[in-house]
Amino acid sequence: MLAAVVRRAVAGAGGIANLRRLTGGATQETWAFDAVVADRAMPLILRRAPGGNRLHEQAAGLETEALLIGLARQAGVPEPRILHVLEPQDGLGHGFISECIEGETLGRKIARDDRFAGVRKTLAHRCGAVLAAIHNIPAASLPPLRRAGARTRFEELHRRYRADTVPRPVFALAFEWLRERIPPDPRPLKLVHGDFRNGNLIIGPDGLRAVLDWELAHLGDPGEDLGWICVGSWRFGETDKPVGGFGQREDLLQGYAAAGGGQVELSHVLFWEVFGSLSWGVSCSAMTAAFRSGVDSSIERAMIARRASECEIDLLELILPKG
Repeated sequence: MLAAVVRRAVAGAGGIANLRRLTGGATQETWAFDAVVADRAMPLILRRAPGGNRLHEQAAGLETEALLIGLARQAGVPEPRILHVLEPQDGLGHGFISECIEGETLGRKIARDDRFAGVRKTLAHRCGAVLAAIHNIPAASLPPLRRAGARTRFEELHRRYRADTVPRPVFALAFEWLRERIPPDPRPLKLVHGDFRNGNLIIGPDGLRAVLDWELAHLGDPGEDLGWICVGSWRFGETDKPVGGFGQREDLLQGYAAAGGGQVELSHVLFWEVFGSLSWGVSCSAMTAAFRSGVDSSIERAMIARRASECEIDLLELILPKG
């Protein structure tokens, strides 16, 4: 079925080769393959809903993802070209086919490997500039998206926490810390990527090549993206470099302001960094129940579940700093 789709979508394609599912990605399928065009192979990617049709309740939808990637590309964000959005007659469910961008996505390697030492010097500044471009995409050009400002995001997360039967006093403390500091929503709400972090970026020796995983995109507070990339879990051991394990918050915000994103106070980023640490901690804690119930008994699920304790440490260091 995929070969038939490619023959229709790619000029001169006679079929496909080397189809393989890639590791990584907790909620969507990612397949790599080659479109065979004359005597050459064109590397492509299929991003598809699990089983073709299983959709996350808060996900923007893969058709919307494809539209957002196209809009971001037009706005100067490094993104792959979308070649085809799956249609019902294709028989493959929900998804899209894009060109393949070569590069590294493993956050630990981006934060630590010597081959990226030069890139890391300016990567936080570059991420700030890219986020400014995303947040400045005109609302009138966007497809319908979920609206979720700071208070809505707080209430959604608190409901998820209450649904978990495991009491976590540090999480409860963090919720009260956030409740007292919920910022007013910007007017109008802006496009928020929702998962902009080290691990969802394709990096090459020349720098940032693509931004991945738009499934949590929504209209909200741009500070959410700025805080999320600073969450401790995405530093991969490089704790003295809060932006993805490769840079400083000041560089991120300078890049953001220089690219037209406006001035953002560190206190605002801190709110969303605490929120992000708590959000990831709640997600990890919920995976414990999924593992114990047998819904997902994979070792990967258990390994992620135990990271809730790491988030507790991160939260205490953020809201109860030494001294």
